[in-house]
Amino acid sequence: MKATGTGLQNLEGHTEFDITWPWTRPGGLRAGSTAVLRVKDEAPSLPFVLPPLLRAMDHVLVVDNGSTDGTPDVVRETADRSGRADRLTLTSYPFTVARAGAEHLAQHERSVHSLAYFYNWCFAQVQTRYSWKWDGDMVLTTEGETSIADLAWQVGDVQSIIRVPRHGLYLDGDRRGYLDLGLRNAEEWGYPMGPDFVFTKAFEWEVRTTPERVRSIGLPHGLCVELKYLDGDEFAHWTDPASFATSFRNKRKRREWAVFNALREGTVLPGVHEIHAPDGVHIVDHVTRDWLPRAPRPLDVGSVVTSDDAARR
Repeated sequence: MKATGTGLQNLEGHTEFDITWPWTRPGGLRAGSTAVLRVKDEAPSLPFVLPPLLRAMDHVLVVDNGSTDGTPDVVRETADRSGRADRLTLTSYPFTVARAGAEHLAQHERSVHSLAYFYNWCFAQVQTRYSWKWDGDMVLTTEGETSIADLAWQVGDVQSIIRVPRHGLYLDGDRRGYLDLGLRNAEEWGYPMGPDFVFTKAFEWEVRTTPERVRSIGLPHGLCVELKYLDGDEFAHWTDPASFATSFRNKRKRREWAVFNALREGTVLPGVHEIHAPDGVHIVDHVTRDWLPRAPRPLDVGSVVTSDDAARR
């Protein structure tokens, strides 16, 4: 998919959901950074996710995709409590979006049901020159909030991509969690807005196009955790959840599959830290505000040798 012309029309003829590239609109884009969250049934996570993000970003755009757990109400209430409701835009995308894997592969990328079209529509609502692809379960630590806030105003006019390391935090109730530091992972989350940075279709999911000559900035580990609920269905967004364990295109998902199922069975894998929060403190707050910020630096991440690594040696 290329960002030619002023936008894209979807195949189904839903003209109100056609895409207009924001940099082609009158007046163009303003300075600043916007975090874009595509959410569905993220009500438990958003009270942790939104406050630091609203403080760190110039704007936060939340696109609800058919939640049934009251997610939009939680978004509004959380923004009001944080005192930053003026930085929030909440909108909705009413179409069923194909799950990653075979469903995604079967969809035309210009269908309203395509992951690529959905992402392009979401980011077409951005009005700033820089954007962050953020998930509804990613929580900044105190260090992360400061780092992202510093970058948010610095990168607005620079052609730079930001890679953000994040660590899985597996929740077992309000006071116990398991933090996975066994995998070194830093995906690209911050991008300039423009025709060179749009979403296109890949095998299992969408990918964002990137010019060959663009500066890439990697942030240090320990700035962000990704919440995972041991009593939930963490892999519902894939057509075939078992493919997490077999797809060689996604090492991170294979690790998540292994850690999640091991913890469900009562086994703590190497590289995973069992953490207990003090009385009266939620485990997410404890990890993001105390445990990770106080952990010795450099943070010991990715020291576990997986079966894949061993096979390549």
